[in-house]
Amino acid sequence: MSLFKKYIFFFIAFMLFSCSSKKNVLDKVLASDNEKIKEVVKNSKQYELQIIYTQIIRNKGTVAFKDYTYHLDASNYYYPASTIKLPIAILAVEKLNTIANTSVNSTFTIDGNPDKLKFADEIKKVFAVSDNVASSNLFEFTGFDYINQKMKEKGLEPFKISHRLSGAEPANQLVKAVTLYKDDGSVEVFPAKLNEKSAPLVLNNLVKGTGFMKGDVLVSEPFDFSKKNYYPLETLHNTLKRIVFPEAFKENERFKISEKDREFILFSMQNLPRNAGYDPKEYYDSYCKFFMFGDSKDPIPNNIKIYNKIGEAYGTMTETAYIVDTENKIEFMVSATMLVNKDGIFNDNVYEYDSVSLPFFAALGRELYAKSK
Repeated sequence: MSLFKKYIFFFIAFMLFSCSSKKNVLDKVLASDNEKIKEVVKNSKQYELQIIYTQIIRNKGTVAFKDYTYHLDASNYYYPASTIKLPIAILAVEKLNTIANTSVNSTFTIDGNPDKLKFADEIKKVFAVSDNVASSNLFEFTGFDYINQKMKEKGLEPFKISHRLSGAEPANQLVKAVTLYKDDGSVEVFPAKLNEKSAPLVLNNLVKGTGFMKGDVLVSEPFDFSKKNYYPLETLHNTLKRIVFPEAFKENERFKISEKDREFILFSMQNLPRNAGYDPKEYYDSYCKFFMFGDSKDPIPNNIKIYNKIGEAYGTMTETAYIVDTENKIEFMVSATMLVNKDGIFNDNVYEYDSVSLPFFAALGRELYAKSK
């Protein structure tokens, strides 16, 4: 072997050894001695744990991403809960951007409800306290077909919204008539529309547990999620990327909203309940901020901004977040989901949120923050 070939051989061997021996940040965090993390990782299959961590790479005005994942699998179903409100809010604004003489300050009414609603107010509620009714109000303006089609057009797949998060008939495919009051004083009516019927999902882990409550009656059979919303973690994470860093994506992959509207959505995402007019005793800072602060009711420091959306229902806790420390120049993205339902019964409101999932999310966020410096 020539001297040159020997050099190349040893160089490649050194690089391979260096890469394999150097763990990524997510690996280091999940190997932590922190008991709140160790316990969940040790039982990750039971908790149906999935995580995405993204390093933000900035170079001369451009942004790139380096993703690290743990047990990420879109074919393994989890219930997305309120995370589905993220595209509902954004796409309501996108639809507004296609209608002349409108803005987020425009108002609207929904057939059967005489109250005038302001888009900006409903969006603030969706992010500040994850208000179900506010998201359903916005949804009547968009509808199933519009949201599903727009997500597909932007490459945000797989994804399917098949029901609202409030109302007497959440899965009713008929969206109500909406009257839009434009900024120039004119009025436009959007008639009721029957949306395409949603087919049941075909995925892994759609049937969960050993029973569920139907009213006050225990039904002793697994709970079927095949007719629920579907928003896998990677699609959720990529939605966040597009609203925070649109310049990193092709034109057809971006949300078609004005920069002013994007800034409004981002402001609403990071805004704390006390700054949105809610009682801080009931709606403390971490009410909808699980990463880093979910296990505490103390105020979140002013230098840390969390642009996020959480979901919590049926024992499943999920969050996607862009976390920024303006003082210490730290930024990263993280999304995670896990199921806590020790008794295997759904709809009984007996889930280990406070004892397992919230401590895990908070510890995971803090460890990632510490290792992102």
